[in-house]
Amino acid sequence: MEGVERNQEGHVLFGYDGTAHNDAALRWAVEEARLRGVELVMCHCWHWPYPEEHEDRRCETIMRRRGENLLEQGTRRARELGAPGTVRRLLARGPVPEALHRASGRAEVIVVGAREQLDEGSTALELSARAGRPVVVVRDGTGPRRVVAGADGSAWCDAALGFAASEAALREWDLHVVYGAWEPGAVADHELALFNDRELLEKTRTAELEEAVGPWRERYPKVEIRVSLTLERPHEALCNAADDAGLLVLGDRSAGTGPLGSTSSEMLRSARRTVAIVPARPA
Repeated sequence: MEGVERNQEGHVLFGYDGTAHNDAALRWAVEEARLRGVELVMCHCWHWPYPEEHEDRRCETIMRRRGENLLEQGTRRARELGAPGTVRRLLARGPVPEALHRASGRAEVIVVGAREQLDEGSTALELSARAGRPVVVVRDGTGPRRVVAGADGSAWCDAALGFAASEAALREWDLHVVYGAWEPGAVADHELALFNDRELLEKTRTAELEEAVGPWRERYPKVEIRVSLTLERPHEALCNAADDAGLLVLGDRSAGTGPLGSTSSEMLRSARRTVAIVPARPA
C-alpha cells in the first residue's frame, strides 16, 4: 500500500494461549502480518509458579512441553488462516506482560486477545502500559470497516494518528478522527479562559485538529479521513464513536513509561471491539 512504511526486520508479535477467545485475536494477527508483509511470531508465555530458588526439573519439563505443544497447535491454526511465510514460534518464561514486553524489541505491533471483563493486572492493561510498541487488544474481530482514532490536537497524538492512518490504508478502510475537547482539567493555565467562550474553544480546537490531521491526509490521499470535534470529555466522545469502529486507536502519553492514562484504561475496559494503544511521543 502506497505510503505505508515497511520494516524489513519487523514482525507481528502475537500472544498465544490456546483458548477459544484467543482465536479472534489470532485472525487479526495473521491479517496484520499479511497486510504488512512481515512474519508472524507466535509467543506462548509460561510462568514458574514457585519461588525462584525452588527446583523441580520434571515439573519444568512438563510445563515447557505443554507450551511447545500449544505453539505447534497455534502454528497449524495460523497456517489454516493464511499466515504468510514462516510462522516463528517463541516459548518465553515469565508473567505474560513481562515476557511479551521483553520479546517485543523489533515487533511492529503486538496483538493479544482479551476477555469480556478486564481486571486489574490483566495482560491487556499491563502490556499496553509497558510496551514501547503499539498493542492491539482484540475482543471481536468483526465490526464496521472503519478506524476511529482519538486525538487531542497536540503533537503527542501524532503517533496514534500515524498508526490509525496506516491501518486504514492497509485495510482500505476509512478513518474517523474524534476530538473530545472539553477537558479544562488537562490544559495549561493560559488556556483556561477558552472554556468561558464555547465558540472560541470550538474554533481554536478545530484548527488544532485540522493541523494535526493535515500531514496524514497528504501522506495517505486514498484514505477517506473525516474529523469530528465535540465539546464533550474525551471518554464520552470516544464512547459515542467506538461502536462505529472496527478498530479504535488511542495514543497514551504514559504508555511505555508508566500506568495508562484514565481515558485509555476506561476505553480498554468498555470497548466491545478491537482497541490499539499507541505509545505517544511528540512529533
